[in-house]
Amino acid sequence: MADKDYYSILGVSKSASAEDIKKAYRKLALQYHPDRNKGKESEDKFKEVTKAYEVLSDPSKRQTYDQFGEAAFQQGGPGAGGPFGGGFQGQGGQYGPFTYTYTTGGNAGGFDFGGFSDPFDIFEQFFGGANPFSRTQRRPTYALSISFMDAINGATKKVNLGGKTQTIKIPAGVDSGSRIRFGDSEVIIEVEPHRKFQRQGYDIVTEEEISFPKAALGDELEVETVQGNVRIKIPAGTQPETVIRLRGKGVRMLRGSGHGDHYVRIKVTVPKNLTGHQREILKEFEEGKKKSSWF
Repeated sequence: MADKDYYSILGVSKSASAEDIKKAYRKLALQYHPDRNKGKESEDKFKEVTKAYEVLSDPSKRQTYDQFGEAAFQQGGPGAGGPFGGGFQGQGGQYGPFTYTYTTGGNAGGFDFGGFSDPFDIFEQFFGGANPFSRTQRRPTYALSISFMDAINGATKKVNLGGKTQTIKIPAGVDSGSRIRFGDSEVIIEVEPHRKFQRQGYDIVTEEEISFPKAALGDELEVETVQGNVRIKIPAGTQPETVIRLRGKGVRMLRGSGHGDHYVRIKVTVPKNLTGHQREILKEFEEGKKKSSWF
């Protein structure tokens, strides 16, 4: 049987960055999570993407996989010993209010992970450290869709949990996949996209168009950020795709203090319809460039 392609399983290329791999896994984990999908097919798919993520998210495991393939992580394979400190052995411990164990046979809280590694380390990154696998103490899980700016600034929402209307506070800085524990329930946040802002972690990326003359001569530009409008200087000679960093103008961080950054990508527009006078000016400009290069 041919080895499984972990990159294809996550839907990323072999040159994908660590952030690309994390985003792809988070999307698939939410899609196939056993709390949201019942049935053997979803369970098998969830195990598959979890296994692929654990390998590709670890630089040393990823390097071994690229060299040896899936066989490196099978019993007796090249990855079963030294590179990972003796392979995957039975372990256990206390995880918040939960006690868990797992072994190479793979059973965590009644959910089989196909003989792979500890799922709790993975879900701590995405779901705030909650244990989504315990059959005996599983919490009812609900999905809540919020606007982009509510995720940035925080909000108070009325939601229906178990047939009762409750008021839940959304902290500033949450993102899609964030989990909020509310009493005996957990709420998974889904953030709607924004028409202008693109979020990358705690950073924001926007694109701003300027004309060719303004790029050449320099100008000032008012930029919309999640923290309000900011006026920035466009240096003379700015090239297309130049990125300007606005430090601390991004998303408020959930844990600790501080904010991410805002990055402005400059798009230089080229006019399609020129007047005769404008054409003459550009011709003179081009001729001037040629003459200056001769001497």
